[in-house]
Amino acid sequence: MHLRTLFHHKSTFLIILLLGILLYLILRLPHSRNSSSPYAQPIASRVPKASSSDTETYIKWVDFDVTAEAMGLALRYDVDSCREKLHFHWIELLAYLGARYGGDFSRFKKNDMEALVKKLQDGASMKELTKDMKYYSYYLEAYTAVLGGMVGTYEIQVPAENAETGAPPVWVKKYGLKAFSPIARRYPYQDFDDFGTARSYGFKRQHLGHDMMGQVGTPIICVESGRVEAIGWNQYGGWRLGIRSFDRKRYYYYAHLRKNYPYHKSLKEGSIVQAGDVIGYLGRTGYSRTENTNNIDEPHLHFGLQLIFDESQKEGNNEIWIDCYQLVRFLSMNRSETIKNQETKEYYRVYQMKDPAIPGGAQEQSIETPNDCS
Repeated sequence: MHLRTLFHHKSTFLIILLLGILLYLILRLPHSRNSSSPYAQPIASRVPKASSSDTETYIKWVDFDVTAEAMGLALRYDVDSCREKLHFHWIELLAYLGARYGGDFSRFKKNDMEALVKKLQDGASMKELTKDMKYYSYYLEAYTAVLGGMVGTYEIQVPAENAETGAPPVWVKKYGLKAFSPIARRYPYQDFDDFGTARSYGFKRQHLGHDMMGQVGTPIICVESGRVEAIGWNQYGGWRLGIRSFDRKRYYYYAHLRKNYPYHKSLKEGSIVQAGDVIGYLGRTGYSRTENTNNIDEPHLHFGLQLIFDESQKEGNNEIWIDCYQLVRFLSMNRSETIKNQETKEYYRVYQMKDPAIPGGAQEQSIETPNDCS
């Protein structure tokens, strides 16, 4: 009788009801996140780990938000020390900070990298500094997968001192950034960070690339030396090219190429291309099952970078595509100069390059500069 009277009391009933709802929400909280989205989880929990029964130990997810500023500073330390006894490896510097920041480079401060370099100069080893960093090895492997082919020794032509008299370019041997922006030098473009935005053609999906808006016919440049793995029409990407790095970790995707004349005529499946080569031309093809159709409203290059730690990730539900916005900003310091052949209407790079990453290696040159780190 007392219990019935209690529940008939409106204020008491409401309090009990609210307490019940609150308890229900607390119990449901760990499961209320969208577990299918990596962005709904703490940074540390996004690091792929294999269970004791999991024999597939390769990396299954990578968030790459290293800033262009951080990459540029790390590269500068690497290049400036390449002939020194203590050579700073730029990816190791970035991986250390990645582990320190939990992968969140919005926390990046120049002083943090300077402090790391100072510790190394004072005699500490990277092994000692990272021994208690649980995820350093993960970030080192992940960042190496993204950046591994972009810095090294190479040979390239540069203008002769008396170039104004018609003297041909001369060959020099260099150490440094040997990857290029996907847009040729002197051609304007606009971009913003559009990775992950919604797309609706065909089905609702995320945009897994980086759009660079420009003029139709703008020469598109090979970012890193590799082999043409895909060429032809795709209803989503239109005329597109897929180029695989020689270590097979990176698959570069160039889409929406120009109608009627999308590629450099020399290219076919299996072709070897060198960083800085002209590979195609910006356009607006795609969003159609009919080949050679312009269905893209604004001309642009869709540039994508897929990481492949295991061949099972190449196509399917386990693909790893990274946000290229900061990477493209970083690569903008190195844009390939091009020239048009008026007879063939084809574009070519002005300054030739020899990349040792290409199977067979580059031919040995007789000219070396103080930048040589081989």
